[in-house]
Amino acid sequence: MLEITHLRHIGLITPNLEEQIEFYRDVWGLDVVSQDDNHVYFRGSSPEHHILHLQRGEKRGLHHIAFGMVDKIAVDKAAIYLEEKGVEIIQQPGYLDEVGGGYGLRFVDYENRCFELSTWVDIHTEPWQRKVDSNPLYLNHIVLNTTDIQRSTDFFTEVLGFMVSDWSEDQMVFLRCDKNHHEISFNRADHASVNHIAYEVEGVDEVMRGIGNVRKKGYKEIWGPGRHGPGNNIFCYFQDPGGFVMEYTCYVDVIEDKKTWRAQVWKRVPHLSDRWGIAGPPTPETRAKMAGEPDPGWALMNAK
Repeated sequence: MLEITHLRHIGLITPNLEEQIEFYRDVWGLDVVSQDDNHVYFRGSSPEHHILHLQRGEKRGLHHIAFGMVDKIAVDKAAIYLEEKGVEIIQQPGYLDEVGGGYGLRFVDYENRCFELSTWVDIHTEPWQRKVDSNPLYLNHIVLNTTDIQRSTDFFTEVLGFMVSDWSEDQMVFLRCDKNHHEISFNRADHASVNHIAYEVEGVDEVMRGIGNVRKKGYKEIWGPGRHGPGNNIFCYFQDPGGFVMEYTCYVDVIEDKKTWRAQVWKRVPHLSDRWGIAGPPTPETRAKMAGEPDPGWALMNAK
């Protein structure tokens, strides 16, 4: 079984890099740790070196998602295990030539999504300097749209060792690698793409201050605030200038004892989509934003 510890960061491709930098720095509250003409890396207030990597490209899409591992031995074992399972490794284990360093590998799944497993990545020890009225700590979870939710679930549970925390009927599945209710979730869709990216904040006051700050900067929430059924988390969703949907979230369920937890199948009804009854279910416009554009994946975009 793979020794995956946590969700590290997400890498996104965007055609309007400068506008995205301004948004995540001045509106969303992240801090730039490294930048050049085609790449920018952002950190939150946690020690994780970076939680968001934006890369300039012709069309928006997912570049990769990174998960942590315990040590170099775990990465090397993962490479052997993945190859035995027939998984395509596109970057063999080695020292990573990227900001933050570390040791890791990269592979792609059946929908050409690229994933990184890494360890020994630099961490921040200096104090965090709050930039705006919100205080994003780290990535809590990522939701991906998939054309085959059962195949994606099987891959993450049977190959990568994740556990199913809950289902939202047969539309969504929530998967975890540690105590957090879900680090990754899959949503049934007509094409593969990023659905949304959730940033953890310290509590409900931070969520509400974040909403106020985003409004002051001329943007508006697209869903929320509210409280979900699966995961029990407080949420509010927004769309960035590049078209990606992201979320401020807090109080996600923590599963202390995996032996006693039993996954539920939640009904897709309005009062479980938002248990507070304030936001209600997402509108068709919000669902369209979360659907995004068909994403050919890392392998196809980099085959040119």
